[in-house]
Amino acid sequence: MSSPQSPESHSPHGADPLPSGALPRHVAIIMDGNNRWARARGMSGVRGHHAGVEAVRAVIRRAAEQGIETLTLFAFSSENWKRPKAEISALMELFLLALKREVRKLHDNGIRLSVIGDRTAFSASIQSHIERAESLTRDNTRMHLVIAANYGGRWDLVAATRRLAQRVAEGTLSPEAIDEGALDCEVCLAGDAPVDLCIRTSGEQRISNFLIWQMAYAELYFTPLLWPDFDAEAFDEALADFRHRQRRFGMTDEQIEAQGA
Repeated sequence: MSSPQSPESHSPHGADPLPSGALPRHVAIIMDGNNRWARARGMSGVRGHHAGVEAVRAVIRRAAEQGIETLTLFAFSSENWKRPKAEISALMELFLLALKREVRKLHDNGIRLSVIGDRTAFSASIQSHIERAESLTRDNTRMHLVIAANYGGRWDLVAATRRLAQRVAEGTLSPEAIDEGALDCEVCLAGDAPVDLCIRTSGEQRISNFLIWQMAYAELYFTPLLWPDFDAEAFDEALADFRHRQRRFGMTDEQIEAQGA
């Protein structure tokens, strides 16, 4: 997770809107449909998650090629612990395997890796590999790849609020100084641009407690494709759709048009 910054130093989620036709700086993806993909083929859900890894690789490559600044993937929500124990165990094994096998490739391609979410529920081995991966790739600048694991938007906001409350209790922050900028600098991804585009696969149309602060003005893109079937071409289609949208940020059509004049 990005280190918290003072409200005066940075407020990325209030950044100026992108001009019409521009690529999104920050793309977030809710990777949904692995289980359904597997069931449709008579396979176990675990096989679906393994197939989903291939889609992850394809999208990371394409996002880097397209010049996306930040790509955030929702890998495991704080609510996913409710799933069957066998599936959770398999997911943790897959997560650890990916950390062992994929990080060197990311590093060689200039990609920085961060993991956001509550890590305390993960095994010591997973936590250690996360720290190593982040340390190895910390100085890479081609793209920032963020994996949201044991993450929830409400957890994020509560944790940020607690940090602000602690500063008030210590006397280093006045309650009057708490505004959107202050909270903005405490949530996950405080150092990144706001989410411009959120993609969800599998046909579901909800954000499922994902980056609820960071996606305040994100464009939402829903596709019926199940995650293992989402490839580079499908990613390009989502980007093309985004580039044709008019983002108002509370303004009128006339104001937006005047800005582009």
